[in-house]
Amino acid sequence: MEQDNTYIRFDWAIKHILRDKANFGILEGLISVLLNEEVHIVELLESESNQESDTDRFNRVDIKAKNSKGHLIIVEVQLTRQLYYLQRILYGTCKAITEHISIGDKYDQVKKVYSISILYCDYGQGDDYVYHGETRFKGIHTGNDLLVNTKEVGVIVPHLPREVFPEYYLVRVNVYDKVPETPLDEWMTYLKTGRVKEDTRTPGLQEVKKKLQYLSMSPKERRAYDAHLDTIMVQNDVLDTAHDEGYQEGREEGLAAGMKLGLERGLEQGLEQGIQQGIEQGIEQGIEQGIEQGIEQGKAESIREMARKLLDAGASDEMIRTVTGLSAEEISRLRPR
Repeated sequence: MEQDNTYIRFDWAIKHILRDKANFGILEGLISVLLNEEVHIVELLESESNQESDTDRFNRVDIKAKNSKGHLIIVEVQLTRQLYYLQRILYGTCKAITEHISIGDKYDQVKKVYSISILYCDYGQGDDYVYHGETRFKGIHTGNDLLVNTKEVGVIVPHLPREVFPEYYLVRVNVYDKVPETPLDEWMTYLKTGRVKEDTRTPGLQEVKKKLQYLSMSPKERRAYDAHLDTIMVQNDVLDTAHDEGYQEGREEGLAAGMKLGLERGLEQGLEQGIQQGIEQGIEQGIEQGIEQGIEQGKAESIREMARKLLDAGASDEMIRTVTGLSAEEISRLRPR
């Protein structure tokens, strides 16, 4: 590894370094490039990593900021795939809105929210590495955007819904694979490889070069950072192994169950349509359903096996819940006695 030009991964920096006001410029650079407007962070708001319940902790937001316009900006890093992720980020934006309006306030105090998800895992299908979504109300016949009138300082002012409703950015780090040409490309290169162009002028990346160089870390910080990288490698290896084992186990169980179910269905249908024809049709249908049932059983067992390996690797219960979706009770039952 060429450590002289290697910088700390963003997912580590966002949890340990970027909360320092002296380092706001790094985060401001990323947000400015993504939103295509200059952003200045006024303050970082309380993280959701220490909320009241396990459900809230599961919906972790790495950084919640407020820009100079009073808009809320949520930035989170997702390292492993999670079911219902779209619903989770929707919940996060709604919670951010309600947390920052006081009881009795008028609705004009509702803040616009930008949700930025930096994904180091695969979600869905698409040929781009950054996706942007916003709420628009369009006429189903004319295609025109609806303008909604609101009152501001005694004057009626029309607004587009997208000026009020949350906006979402999904940054798919693993999909990016090109030579950087734009500021956004340079940020993608850093997010994926930890490298920055020597002559970069991209907002935020100049600060990265000054403050996030690997060799500038203390020995203690470097050990903690290296342990973080090791944990990610173990986690990804466990996920890949569990996926392969679960698929194979599910296929084998599915074939066996399919043969049995197929013979049973074949005999039943054979009484009505002829034993030979019924067995052939029943076996075909039974194998299909049996494979599906077997694969589901295999997936469930592979998830439990994944949790056991994460426990052996010393992963925390919170990480295991995030990776596997198992409850605290299920994880406790898997822990060696």
